[in-house]
Order: sequence, then C-alpha cells, then structure tokens
Amino acid sequence: MKNILKQNKQNAIAFYKMAYIGNPKKAVELYVGAEYIQHNPLVGDGPQPFIDYFNRMAIEYPNKSIEFVRSVAEDDLVALHTHQSWPDNEEYVTMDFFRFDRNGKIVEHWDAMQQIPKISANNNTMY
Repeated sequence: MKNILKQNKQNAIAFYKMAYIGNPKKAVELYVGAEYIQHNPLVGDGPQPFIDYFNRMAIEYPNKSIEFVRSVAEDDLVALHTHQSWPDNEEYVTMDFFRFDRNGKIVEHWDAMQQIPKISANNNTMY
C-alpha cells in the first residue's frame, strides 16, 4: 500500500506539472482514467474541457510557474499544496485533491485557490 501511495503522489505531481507547463493532452493520456470528474467551477467535466482550459492558460499566461510545496496521500486521494506565480507578480496558494481509481489513474479533482496577500496579520508564510 505504501508503494501505491508513493506512486499516486508522483503521478499527481507529474500530471499537474505537465498540464500546467503546457502539455495537458499528454498529461491526460498518461494519467487520467476512463472518467474525469471536475469540481473546479471554471472547468467542465471530462478530459477535453481540462485540456482546453490548460491550453488556454498556456497561451494567455506563458510565464506562469508552479512549485510543489508538499504532497499527502491517503487511501485513493492525493493532496498537493502548491505555490503558483503568475504575471504581474500575482502569487497564489493552491490545494488540489485528486482521486485515483484502482488502476492508478486520476478520475476526480477538487481544488481551492487563494491569492497571497501583500500584508499579513502574522509573520508566518502560507506554507
């Protein structure tokens, strides 16, 4: 079980990174299962809306970057905590959750995103 969790974490990171840097079609081919249920309200269900969304992001925001701060796996879920940098010095914290099927393929996704504020009421980072 420990090896499966480790592999799922590696696959979730590889999937997200590949899509984010501009190759969502290949990411879907390699890592997505027979279905893909999407909970982000900006992206439709299924592989093609995912591909279309990330292709558009690659064109509109070619200089964005992502850093994977941590990953956690439990049962059939992987959670990724990321730091994203976008044009105009906008930075975001994201938390993405991926559900895997029995074949080790991603079949469902949830996320939450928060812009990193310029001023904080404490001295802690968002990570």
